[in-house]
Amino acid sequence: MALTSNRAKSKSRLTFLNRGTGRFDVSSFCGTFRLRQEAVARLTGYSSRAIADWASGKPLSQSSAQRVTEIERLCEALAKVVKAESIGRWLQTPNDAFDGSTPLQAIERGEVDRLWRMIYRLESGEPG
Repeated sequence: MALTSNRAKSKSRLTFLNRGTGRFDVSSFCGTFRLRQEAVARLTGYSSRAIADWASGKPLSQSSAQRVTEIERLCEALAKVVKAESIGRWLQTPNDAFDGSTPLQAIERGEVDRLWRMIYRLESGEPG
C-alpha cells in the first residue's frame, strides 16, 4: 500500500498524550491508527511492558512523553496524506521507497527522516 491519496488537511490536532497528567491514551491511539500495542512499542522504542503500563494509566516520564509526542506528530502527518485507519497496515507493509523494508523497520533503524521526506513530497506535490 502506497501513500498516494491526498486528503484535506485537518485543522484539529490529534492528541493522545495528556500533558497535564502525563497519561497516554494507548487504546485510542491504537484504535485510531489500527495499531497493536506491539507496534507502538516498536514505534516508540519502549518495551511492550512499558506500553501495557501506559495503557493501564501509568504516567509517562519526560523522555517517554517526548518520544510519544514525536510519534503522535508523525502519525498525525501521515493521516493528512492517507486515511488514519490505514496507517497501521502501511507501517508494516514492505515498501520500495524504503528499499523493501517496512516503514516501521525504517523508524527502528533511526531513519524516520525518510518518512518525513515522503510526507513532505506528497503534501507539496514534489516528485519523489
